[in-house]
Amino acid sequence: MFFFFHYNPLVAIIGDIKSSKQLENRRAVQTRLKEVLDAVNHEYRDDIASKFMITLGDEFQGLLKTGSSAIFIIDKIEREMYPIKLRFGLGVGEITTDINSNMPLGADGPAYYNARKIIDGLKASEKKKMESKVNVRIEVQGNPDMSELINTVFSLLTTIKETWTPRQVEIINSYLKTGGTQKDAARVLNINQSNVQKALSSANYYTYRKAIENIAKVLSDIKEDHGV
Repeated sequence: MFFFFHYNPLVAIIGDIKSSKQLENRRAVQTRLKEVLDAVNHEYRDDIASKFMITLGDEFQGLLKTGSSAIFIIDKIEREMYPIKLRFGLGVGEITTDINSNMPLGADGPAYYNARKIIDGLKASEKKKMESKVNVRIEVQGNPDMSELINTVFSLLTTIKETWTPRQVEIINSYLKTGGTQKDAARVLNINQSNVQKALSSANYYTYRKAIENIAKVLSDIKEDHGV
């Protein structure tokens, strides 16, 4: 057990497209984002308390009733939206209002306060060039030490992701969509299996995947009625 809560914790995720106003194909990017969020809502429907949707311009948000899927959702959105740059704030805490399962708008409480604070902080740091290229952070209500530990891992993961080429991302996506086998990914892409293996290795994908699986394990303590 990594966490103990004296409240019912939920995970608010607020995401944002970086430099969205500078995109030449902004409308197409927004359309693609909606498609990706719809896919997330379907794939992770059992873990979602309030569906993901675009809220303010190029910002989107959703609410989870379990923490174990949070990092996988972020990973999926990032890969599916590549090469568009995104930032994410994860806020763990209470929700003090009623929750509409079909849309996150209107819900309020520390979970959303924390997620909003992170997004605003990332934007401010980027403008001042105070931070590395980290684009994902978390804040857990009542647990700053664990938050900082997870954020350190997020920083390292960002370093790995920043090295990925478009071809490596394409191969990673194919590898995952075909069930995580190099042979099937190679068949879909019409390349040799050795090329898939080399791409995954040079992208440090297995190290990256192990890290997000461990984050998911830590965050699995965040679920409805836990510790209350």
